[in-house]
Order: sequence, then structure tokens, then C-alpha cells
Amino acid sequence: MAAAPHPAPHLERSPEQRRAADVIRLLTLYRPLLDAFIIDFFTEGLWAQLPPAWQPALASATPAQLAGLLGGRGGPGAAWPLSLLAFATAARALAFHRGCPGGSLRPPCQSSHLHPLLRRHVKPKKQHEIQRLSKLLQRLSQATGCERVVDIGAGQGHLSRFLAFGLGLSVTAVDSDGRLVSLAERFDQELLRELKKTEGLGHKRPLLHPLIPRAPQHVAGRLDPAAPWGEFLLPPNSPGPSPAAQNPLGGPGGSEDGGQVLVTGLHACGDLSPALLCHFARSPAVAAVALVGCCYMKLSTAPQPPGCLLGYPLSASVAALPGHQLSYRAREAACHALEEFEGRLRGDSPHLRAHCYRAVLESLICAADPSKRHLGLQPGRKAHALSFPQYAHLGLPLAGLDPAGVPVDSEAVGAMLEQQHKVVAFCTLGQLLAPVVETLILLDRLLYLREQGFHSALVPLFNPRFSPRNLVLVAARTPLATVLAGLDKDSEGGDSTEDRHSNENEDLVEAEPPREGQSLQSPGHRPQ
Repeated sequence: MAAAPHPAPHLERSPEQRRAADVIRLLTLYRPLLDAFIIDFFTEGLWAQLPPAWQPALASATPAQLAGLLGGRGGPGAAWPLSLLAFATAARALAFHRGCPGGSLRPPCQSSHLHPLLRRHVKPKKQHEIQRLSKLLQRLSQATGCERVVDIGAGQGHLSRFLAFGLGLSVTAVDSDGRLVSLAERFDQELLRELKKTEGLGHKRPLLHPLIPRAPQHVAGRLDPAAPWGEFLLPPNSPGPSPAAQNPLGGPGGSEDGGQVLVTGLHACGDLSPALLCHFARSPAVAAVALVGCCYMKLSTAPQPPGCLLGYPLSASVAALPGHQLSYRAREAACHALEEFEGRLRGDSPHLRAHCYRAVLESLICAADPSKRHLGLQPGRKAHALSFPQYAHLGLPLAGLDPAGVPVDSEAVGAMLEQQHKVVAFCTLGQLLAPVVETLILLDRLLYLREQGFHSALVPLFNPRFSPRNLVLVAARTPLATVLAGLDKDSEGGDSTEDRHSNENEDLVEAEPPREGQSLQSPGHRPQ
């Protein structure tokens, strides 16, 4: 993305810059572990690449003990080498605090915070995210005086629908898939029809928060990261010729009426997240942005053809640090659900055997045809419920191999399957680094905004037990203190506990603009 000026070497580094440097040092020390694919466990002898002092302890560890290593809560009878404990402690200390997961592993079937009509077509996880992000956007709206919201990557419009019908905001929903835009408009019309039906019926028990018959405006278009904000939409992704997308922020002031807007993206995939931040940085029309990223492996990184903008790194601070580069594998690992994996370890879940199955299958595929390595096969979502021969008979044809010609029940295969505990232990080490990689990517975005002079913060807004990408990046042209104050108490289901209060300072990672005399921009050019 747009390059920011390099910070002057004599300036004292901020806590965020120091944290980024520490993260990169840790990742550099353990880069072989970070860049390893678990499916190569047998083909590349990954176990032998671990420090010799770690191998006996990990090989004898129970799943519950591995869960304790991952979560930092100990385990029954665990005795880890000091170097392994130091690695795990450093990884947990450098990763952003992800909130206090509690309660059920899954969200409630229906959110009591959403009107029944707004729950239609919306999965419980999405209901949780919509309710929490909407609360944050409502606070931003009140603090900035902006009642217009642009939802980028809106999909079926669930978030936009709640913002418009539930909160009464003026919402423009943008998505590159014309089919999803049509579906979102259909859902809007369904809701409007239901509202008309209930208008004259009345209710014995009136709803506390009645809906407002104000549908979002839906626009099909793709974000152009290189274009000025007033021209930021390209035609949607659709076969054949298509008309130019209508820009919801066109006009002299960057919006239809010249006023400011809020921009949001719930799980904006890959380069879409950094593109939104770059547009925010150069558009006075955008008062604030609230962004949840995902699919970090789709970020564009160097080398790229001339003229192509990078999704990582965004900031001059991270780009200047030796070893900041992140492989595809490392960025993919950052998308893992750590809390879910820890839960499977604590319950000794049969799902854990799928990792070993896939590694054994990769070994068989490479032995039969080395050119078919890393094909991205998914033999089934219920692999853990199958025997390995059943699993292999599903997976081998996906690689173009005949199961009849592959020894799926040989002694060698049996010996590999007996090492499942080692495969799971190796997975656990990778899971320890996953939040650290995500922290570096988000730190890069936080520092990019700081370099431009904006107020910004990272907030663990969703419950990480069922919403792994739960860190929301918030940025504004004005201070965020009033927006963030007490936000951790507005949790669904009244889960504000003493533990949450004790972690209040950790939950909000805020980066203020540089102090006077430390601005990275020329005087008089700080965004307003």
C-alpha cells in the first residue's frame, strides 16, 4: 500500500515499535518452526528438527499438558525444559491480549440482543459479531456526529441491515459479488414486508427496541486500492460487461452531501483491509474506521511487479526492521483458531487425529508422485471419524492416484500413525506462534495509522472461543477515549466479570499520535 515516510533514526521508539521489533526477533529465532507445514511432518522429518532437549518432554506429554503449555495454565505433571518454557512464555507475552474467553465453546443459538427479524438467515457466530461491532459503530457515530456508514465487503448485508433497521443509521453496503448484493436486497425486502404486516397488529408485549423501516443502499463494486477516494470503486466481479459501479462516496466532499462518514469492514479479506486503511488515511470524508481483518495469507507481499501496492508491510516502522518478512505459511498460521485447538487438547478430541492422517497421506502421495506435493486436498470434514484406510481411499483419488496401487495399510503407515502424539505436539508449537504473527500484522497496521497522525486502537471485541479473528482495529481523526471507555462492559450475556475488569488495561491497545516535536509529517499536514 501507500508508502509512509521512514521515521527519523534519532526519535525514541514507541512501545508499539519496540513490540514489533521483539516479535520479529522471536519469529526469526523460530522461523523453521513457523514456516513448516504440518503435512510435511514425515516427508521432511520435522520432529528431528526440534531442539533435542524438547523432544522427550513433548513426546511424552499428554494432550492436557500440551493444552497447559499453549494456554499458560499449566498441566497435570508437566515438566518442560526451561528453553521450551521460555519460548512459550515469550510467545504469549508478545501476542496481543485476545480477551477472556469464557462460557460455552459455541455462541448461543440465538442472540437476545438482536430483534427476531434481524436474526433470520444469520448464524449464531455472526449474530454475536454483528451485535458487538454495531455497539462500537454506534459509539463512533455518537462521538463523531456521523450517521452515515459505508460497509465494505458487506456480503449478504447482515451487519448493514442491523445498522440501518436496528440503529437507524444511513448505510451503504458495498460488495464485489453481484449475487450477494441481490440476495442482500431480497432479505431487506423480506424484512420490510414483515414490518408492514406487524404495523397494524400491535403486540401484547411491545419490543424494547422496535425496528426502523430504513433499508440500506446496496452497491456492487470492488475497491480500487490505488484510486483516489472519490473514485475508489471498480465494476463488480461478474462475467461479461458491467456498468461502472456507483461510488457511494462521490461528490465534492467525498460523500454525496459533502459530510463525513464511518467506514467498516467485518472480516475484510486479504488486501481489502489495508486498502481500506489507506483510503481512510487520504480521505478527509472518512471520520473513522472500524475494521476486522481475516485471510492474512492473501495479503500481497514483496516482491511484487512495479506499481503494485503491498498489503504487508504497510508501515515504515515495520518495513525498516530486518527480518520482518512473513511467508505464506506464517500468514496462514495467523488465521488459526488457538482457543479451539486448546479446547480440543483439553478434551483429547478425536479431531486431533486428522492432522496425523493428513501428514501420512502426504507421505504416501509424495512417494507415489513427488510432483503432487501440497495439493491442498480436503478428503472430508469428518476425517476424524474414519479409519486411515477409509480416509486414504477418499484422499488419494483427489490427487489423481488409484488407492489400489498405494499401500495404505502397510507397516510403515502403521508406524507413522503411532506418532500421532508427536504430530499433535508439533501442531501445538505452531499454534503458540500463530497469535504472534497476527500481532505483527496488526501492529504494522496500527503503526501505519500512527505514522499518519491518527488515533488508533485494537480492541478484543468478540469472544475468541467462537470468533477467532476477534481483534477490531479502530481509527479516528479525534481521540477515542470516550468511544472505548466501558466498551468491555457492553458484553453479550452479561459476562463482565472481575477477571475482565482486571484485564481492562490489557484489552485496549491504543496508539496515540506522535507527541509534539515527534510528528512524522511536515508541520501543518496532520489529518483533521
